[in-house]
Amino acid sequence: MKKDDFKPDTRYTVAWRTYDGKVRPGNLYVYRLYDNFMIARMTDASGFLYKIAYDQILRIVKAIPVTPAERFYIPDAVLKESTWKDRVVMERYSSSPRAGK
Repeated sequence: MKKDDFKPDTRYTVAWRTYDGKVRPGNLYVYRLYDNFMIARMTDASGFLYKIAYDQILRIVKAIPVTPAERFYIPDAVLKESTWKDRVVMERYSSSPRAGK
């Protein structure tokens, strides 16, 4: 896959190659796109933020745009490309204002 296949603030169901090399299904919420990777939250697991290279995504099964009222908010400083230079995962809790959290 490549950057043009994804859009920010969209939920995706994908088949992806994890960091240990296994192919697994995943549900992602994409926050930000950069030239070589995206910052996404795994919505079906721990909720951690991940730096995912586009070539790790093998197939997009479903894409659902998220309305502004249902978006998860993360501060821009956390999503900056320089913040992700030396990391692939970050624990960061955020909730949807619509969910009442």
